[in-house]
Amino acid sequence: MTQPFPFSAIVGQDEMKLAMVLTAIDPRIGGVLVFGDRGTGKSTAVRALAALLPQIEQVEGCPVNSASLGQCPEWAEIGSQRIVKRPTPVVDLPLGATEDRVVGALDIERALTRGEKAFEPGLLARANRGYLYIDEVNLLEDHIVDLLLDVAQSGENVVEREGLSIRHPARFVLVGSGNPEEGELRPQLLDRFGLSVEVSSPTDIDDRIEVIRRRNAYEDDTDGFLKRWRAADTKLRKRILAARDRLARVDTPEAALRDCAELCVTLGSDGLRGELTLLKAARALAAFDGDAAISRAHLRRVAPPALRHRLRRDPLDEAGSTTRVARVVDEMFGQFQTAAE
Repeated sequence: MTQPFPFSAIVGQDEMKLAMVLTAIDPRIGGVLVFGDRGTGKSTAVRALAALLPQIEQVEGCPVNSASLGQCPEWAEIGSQRIVKRPTPVVDLPLGATEDRVVGALDIERALTRGEKAFEPGLLARANRGYLYIDEVNLLEDHIVDLLLDVAQSGENVVEREGLSIRHPARFVLVGSGNPEEGELRPQLLDRFGLSVEVSSPTDIDDRIEVIRRRNAYEDDTDGFLKRWRAADTKLRKRILAARDRLARVDTPEAALRDCAELCVTLGSDGLRGELTLLKAARALAAFDGDAAISRAHLRRVAPPALRHRLRRDPLDEAGSTTRVARVVDEMFGQFQTAAE
């Protein structure tokens, strides 16, 4: 199987790459929504990040990727007690997927041949402890959206089918991508994504040439290309792992809490999820930068992806959500970064 394109070799798209790195440091941020043009590296980035991360340890054959035998669900028939390593799972959820394929269903073959009721796991089981990727998420059917909302909230998949009552863990980083011209995302699902980023095709000629050059090199000599970028990916992997270890020790000053609250109130974001996501993202960024505490510099950088998709529409303001966030941040923190940040 061909190895994914190296994460470090992706040209540009810095906000998208940072958002994905932050969710790798702290999955509690709540996933990433990537909206923009086709062919801008959205699916490439999520597969590259998963390949970049260290392998997970799981019980061999466990359908939900459990880290220990005691965590495997009772319905899973595990024939081995070995702990094996495998790449961080990335599971695609296709638009036409049925509910049974997503959540799981009765194993029909076993029921017919052996007369036994058994559970056949779905995509949510495979995605546990990894990434669930949905391309064209804005075109997803409403009943599948409702299922994802329930699971994203609880971290558990509950299935009631033909006399079966099944539960299993389903904790994953949700990554969705789409083209806003093809339809809007339901507000209920939109709010569940921790970060939202906007991507576009590069307009700089040199950047476009570099994209072509790297892609051609990857396709013509995959092994050689991966080898050339291995050191950069290894360095980034170590930095992510160090940030994970440092995350719990990052200090959250009272001033940072006040800044989060005032920023969200000024922007008029609904609920408190904006403040919580902004704080988690800023803490992950501080850990990634090796800083001991959250500062305004961290808040300034993560405010657009954490808040742009949570704003109410203002008919009197024709500026886009990104511009509105940037404007309020500049008003509160000053237009230029200062030493206090």
